[in-house]
Amino acid sequence: MPFPSLRGRTARLATVALCLLLGGCGSLRYYAHVAHGQASLLMHRRPIAKVVRDPATAPQLAGRLRLAAQARRFASAVLGLPDNRSYTSYVDLHRPYVAWNVFATPPYSVEALPQCFPIAGCVAYRGYFEQARAQARAAELKAQGNDVWIGPVPAYSTLGWFADPIVSSMLRWDDDELAGTVFHELAHQRLYVKGDTAFNESFASFVEQEGLREWRKARGLPPPDPRDQAMEQGFTTLVLDLRERLKALYASTDDRASLARGKQAEIEAFRRRYAQWRDSRGSGDARYDAWVAAPINNAKLLPFGLYDRWTSAFAVLFERAERDWGAFYAAAGALAGKPVAERTRALERLAAAKPAGPASE
Repeated sequence: MPFPSLRGRTARLATVALCLLLGGCGSLRYYAHVAHGQASLLMHRRPIAKVVRDPATAPQLAGRLRLAAQARRFASAVLGLPDNRSYTSYVDLHRPYVAWNVFATPPYSVEALPQCFPIAGCVAYRGYFEQARAQARAAELKAQGNDVWIGPVPAYSTLGWFADPIVSSMLRWDDDELAGTVFHELAHQRLYVKGDTAFNESFASFVEQEGLREWRKARGLPPPDPRDQAMEQGFTTLVLDLRERLKALYASTDDRASLARGKQAEIEAFRRRYAQWRDSRGSGDARYDAWVAAPINNAKLLPFGLYDRWTSAFAVLFERAERDWGAFYAAAGALAGKPVAERTRALERLAAAKPAGPASE
């Protein structure tokens, strides 16, 4: 995702759906591609400590990797996240992103064409380690009449199946995003519910947000600037509103000509609402202008809402666990073990309550 504030959330979307881990891929060529891509990452890993000591390593890179190593140790020692070899090594990708996710929807639906795998369950995308392959798949889906969008992926997780490295594309972010990404991806290793992306991403996002708060406090820094989070939430609300308007439109008629006109009208109306919000509530902050000005379709809207749908519920759960990470993970694990309908009702009840601690600030 090329836009600033959302880059650390939607760009990481869950995991690259690795065929060699998850099975069930429909194409032997795809299987070979992801197997080769994952093997290449594993082959080119270098321990962070070794990279930092190497006199050929640029000082700036060494500094970022030291920070990543500190955040990695903090994640296990303080946040109770898995203590393993993940994010203790580094890979220079020599490309801008580690992978590219292809999202697709029917032309008059806001529901994804799902990709389903035995371990990860169904997700809204398929990941590729090569941009050209992602583009080819996108062209194929588009030729079938679908809405398609390609999302660059700076960071990903194999859910602990391999010791995932820090990759060079993660270093494009600032210090908070880098540390938060480590916390987020390790949270996926701590708890992951097959087929429930909103639960998984909201859980990991809460761990990231609260972990970052504790990480900054431990380093003698003030809490994260709430204005950035407010901007992100405001923009996400606008996009989710567009998605709901389109959903209502698509359910209103079967006439494709009317649907096509209505779809474009809703997108243009969204752009006007965005401009009004930016100039009033956003104080003229133009960080999302490029995203809004670029072509918009159903598939481009898919990642929004996944990362924060249940974060307020997890904030309440954390307070009820008396801000103890072990107790919180046990409570979250109990939720994860419930049938999906029961789990959703429990999350709705939690979200309706207001946390008393810092997470509600």
